[in-house]
Amino acid sequence: MKKVGNHNSNSRKLFLSLALMLSISVASLAQGAAPAAATAPATEAAAPAASSGGDAAKGKELFNTNCAACHKLDAKATGPALRDVISRHDIKWIYKWVHNSSDLIKSGDAAAVKVFEANNKIPMTAFPQLSEGDIDNIVAYTSEPKAEAPAATAAAGVPGAAKDASQEDGISNNVILGALSLVMGILIVMLVLVNRVLRKVAAANGIEVVAKEPTLPIWKAFVKNQFLVLVSAIFLLLAGAYLVYGYLMQVGVDQNYEPIQPIHYSHRIHAGDNEINCKYCHSASRVSKTAGIPSLNVCMNCHKSIGEVAESTATPEYSKAYYDGEIQKLYKAVGWDPTAQKYTGKTQPVKWVRIHNLPDFVYFNHSQHVTAAGIECQTCHGPVQEFEIMKQFSPLTMGWCINCHRKTDVKMEGNEYYKKIHEELSKKYGVDKLTAAQMGGLECGKCHY
Repeated sequence: MKKVGNHNSNSRKLFLSLALMLSISVASLAQGAAPAAATAPATEAAAPAASSGGDAAKGKELFNTNCAACHKLDAKATGPALRDVISRHDIKWIYKWVHNSSDLIKSGDAAAVKVFEANNKIPMTAFPQLSEGDIDNIVAYTSEPKAEAPAATAAAGVPGAAKDASQEDGISNNVILGALSLVMGILIVMLVLVNRVLRKVAAANGIEVVAKEPTLPIWKAFVKNQFLVLVSAIFLLLAGAYLVYGYLMQVGVDQNYEPIQPIHYSHRIHAGDNEINCKYCHSASRVSKTAGIPSLNVCMNCHKSIGEVAESTATPEYSKAYYDGEIQKLYKAVGWDPTAQKYTGKTQPVKWVRIHNLPDFVYFNHSQHVTAAGIECQTCHGPVQEFEIMKQFSPLTMGWCINCHRKTDVKMEGNEYYKKIHEELSKKYGVDKLTAAQMGGLECGKCHY
């Protein structure tokens, strides 16, 4: 019998390709698992032992309650840094200082006077309610060694440095795609080889392969069908008109506009985690047409004492070091020296990027909506307490405003301004509640000059 091909050589090629693919996969899995195993012992490092003079855990709680407003462990704030304070002062002296520092200064104690003058002569609040045992606990907490940040996590929170979840599991998407590409290549090679073998078999047996009859190109068949041409032309005209209309209707609409600001400000941290009321920073919204950009002095009401964020504040995109760096930008802008705890007088303007910008011919009054109508900020600005970067949540188009006026009931309770108007219009419309539209909210002159 006549041979029609070397099947053994083809099988060898196939097995060699499969073996290569398996070896690559095993090697990549081993490399992915090795770093995880190597870093395991590092996470098991024991916490440093607390000072034996008191309970460091209770001391931390007391420190956060009574001391954290003016002191930090490792940096000067309103008062000096308190890390290892027991090495600088006697415990008996610390008792007297905490209970009543003013009396100690008046007595002429040299150490007390030195501390007082070194901290801008700012008197320390007396804490007679703290017992000596409480102070021992606080001292024990301040005596704990400073925890060293793991080197491996130093760049973890930098924007763009987060690893893909699949890489943390030991295998990357690139390896998976590479394996799939290899399998597809093997299949293509196998199809080519099978095609060659079949052609050899056909030639050996005198079988003639019928040539494919030429067919009419699809575009020529389409042109000959006048009905299809007409329908396609109408469809393209309608689709083009729809797209042009949609594009023109979006001119001037900046919904989801999310610019990068010169100083990163996280509404998620301030309005979300810390539950700061919107009107604390945007106080003008209660009495003015515009909400206004908060003065940096408002920021310094808190950040005079807050020079860094907590570890729990960091996210995969933004590290603690990143947030702390943005606070330093604030200090540079207002001319604040955190070491000396005073203003230097050297300020720098912050060029904030405006997000919400209505046309000049549109009149909008924040106080009328916030104070008179009692509308929450989130109604127009969205869930700002969840925004890491502030953006324009609503389209702010005329249609959007009109729909809001049509469906929003005016709050009458405790609002004497609307009392008489409400009584007259409720009789006219035969309703108990009136919408803004029923009270003239759709008149052109209400919003346009």
